[in-house]
Amino acid sequence: MTLKDLHKSISELGSTPLMPMLFVGHGSPMNAVEDNEFSRMWTSLGAQLPTPRAIVCISAHWETKGTHVTIGNPLETIHDFYGFPNELYRQKYPSPGSPSLAQEVIDNIQSTHVKGDDQWGLDHGTWTILKYTYPLANIPVIQISIDHDKDAQWHYNLGKELAFLRSKGVLVIGSGNMIHNLRIMRITGNDFNAEYGYDWAFELNDILKNKLIDGDDLSLINYRSLHKDAELAIPTPEHYIPMLYVLGLRNKDEKVRFFNDKVIAASLNMTSFIVRE
Repeated sequence: MTLKDLHKSISELGSTPLMPMLFVGHGSPMNAVEDNEFSRMWTSLGAQLPTPRAIVCISAHWETKGTHVTIGNPLETIHDFYGFPNELYRQKYPSPGSPSLAQEVIDNIQSTHVKGDDQWGLDHGTWTILKYTYPLANIPVIQISIDHDKDAQWHYNLGKELAFLRSKGVLVIGSGNMIHNLRIMRITGNDFNAEYGYDWAFELNDILKNKLIDGDDLSLINYRSLHKDAELAIPTPEHYIPMLYVLGLRNKDEKVRFFNDKVIAASLNMTSFIVRE
């Protein structure tokens, strides 16, 4: 994409083959400065995926009342965490935004009023991944917020309204963690990323993968019925909901391929997947 193209709307650029989609377990912000199995896989994804015209990310770390979309250009790199090494706070991901793409999202979503937001930038659910996948930071990126007042079915349905993006060369990424309970984390030894977890975390990780393979979206929407300890695994929904946007966009004949499939820190899973034809 050229600088001239950045000022065009996605609809003006014509159709493309259907883009893949990602759900990424982003885990600790430290992945942004560590050479580990997760960050190496994110680098590998950049070589596997077609180069997108733009990227739309739904991150667990932008919750709002109502639905918002970033309209700024450029977008600030947000360091939305505390207590980490200074090296992490020095990280920048200076990708362009795309006000024109944001406006197309606003225009195409009919079920709710979407507001443009010129204050939010890229939070760590977005830039810590893209730093590796698209390190040149030369692809326009926007974020769509999570309305914290809406339920799982509502977010799944909203995902369906973003279907136009996939045939316009836009990569949609959901960023969160399917299992995410920081209050009861435990670490084995000194390795945060070592495979280690409560029995229910491993059990639920397998259940989630099987439901994804089977295309059983209804069970995944009603996730509290998946396991007796589902409320321990998902005490709040914001890290789970980004996956529902990806599922809402998936066609019935599309397969999922898992990567970074691992339970760590006792109550966190990094399990991620790519959806493609």
